[in-house]
Amino acid sequence: MSMMNEYFDLWDDMRIPGRWHLGGPVDEQSREVNPWQFKEGRFLELEVTPIFRLDPAGHPLDFTLAGFTIPLVHSRVVPLLERLGLQNEVQFIEAQVEGQSEPYWILNALRIIRCIDDARCEEVRFWEPKHGVPSRVGEYRNVAGLKVDPAKAEGADIFRPWGWTGALIVSERIKLAMESAGITGPRFIKA
Repeated sequence: MSMMNEYFDLWDDMRIPGRWHLGGPVDEQSREVNPWQFKEGRFLELEVTPIFRLDPAGHPLDFTLAGFTIPLVHSRVVPLLERLGLQNEVQFIEAQVEGQSEPYWILNALRIIRCIDDARCEEVRFWEPKHGVPSRVGEYRNVAGLKVDPAKAEGADIFRPWGWTGALIVSERIKLAMESAGITGPRFIKA
C-alpha cells in the first residue's frame, strides 16, 4: 500500500516585516478584472493582462495572495513548478505588478476536488434554508481549520477544495520544492 500525500493550505505569510500587499486585478483603464474567475478551476483565456497595484508598497515576494486571494508568483516560481509536471493542474497567466519590471504570473489552479474532511476540520457550517439563499443550501458557509481527506484528493498536487474555493491546497511535494528553492512569501498550514 502506498503512502498518501500530505496536503497544505497555501497562505500568504503576513508575518514578513516590510512586505508588500497587492490589491485586486485591474486592466490598463483601471477597470476591475473579474477576480472570481480565478477560483473556478478551469483554463482561462483573458483579453487583458491583469495589473496588481501595491496596497501598500513594500518588499516584493515570490509568492503573494493578492486581493481576493488570487495567488501571484514571480517568474522564478514558474519553471520550478513546471519541472514538477503540473501542466494539467495549473495555468500561469501573465500579470503585471505596479512598479515592477520583472514578470509575475497568476497561479490558476485547474482542479476543484471534493475532499474536505468535515469531521477533522475545527468547524464547518453549511448554508441552510433559514439563511434565505435557496441556491446555496447544502454548500459550505464557513470552514475553519480546513482539513483535506488525502484519499479523496486523487493524488493531485495543487487544487482548490470544492465548496471552499478561496483555499489553495498543495501537496508536500510542492511545499518541499518551494522551500528548497527559497521562495519568499508562502506559509504552509497542514491540511
